[in-house]
Amino acid sequence: MIISTAPFVAGYRVTETKGQVFGLVVRSRGLGGNLMAGLRSIAGGEIHEYTSLLEDTRRQAIDRMVQNATLVGGNAVISMRFDSSELAGTMSEIVAYGTAVIIAPDAGAPQPGE
Repeated sequence: MIISTAPFVAGYRVTETKGQVFGLVVRSRGLGGNLMAGLRSIAGGEIHEYTSLLEDTRRQAIDRMVQNATLVGGNAVISMRFDSSELAGTMSEIVAYGTAVIIAPDAGAPQPGE
C-alpha cells in the first residue's frame, strides 16, 4: 500500500475517497527499561530504550492504519500524519492517521524514468 504525507501521490490520481483511517498504539516501557532510561538520563544524550520503543510503536501504528485502510477498500493513504501523547506519565500513545483512497495511474503524468 502506498502511504503519502502529501495530499496526492505523484503519477496517480485519486478515483475515490474511502475516508479517515487510523492506527492507535499505547505502550509502556517495562520496569527494567525505565531504570536503564533513568540512568542514561543522568548522563544526558539519546535514551536508546525510548527511541527503540517509539520506533517500534510508530511501525505498529502504521501497520494498524494500513489494516484499517484495507478494510474500507483503499489502496493508498494520503495526508498521513503521526500524533503522540503521554498517558499517566508512564505510557506513550502514538496515532498514525490519514485518508484512505483508491488511486490509479494517471496516464497524463510523467512516469518514473521518463
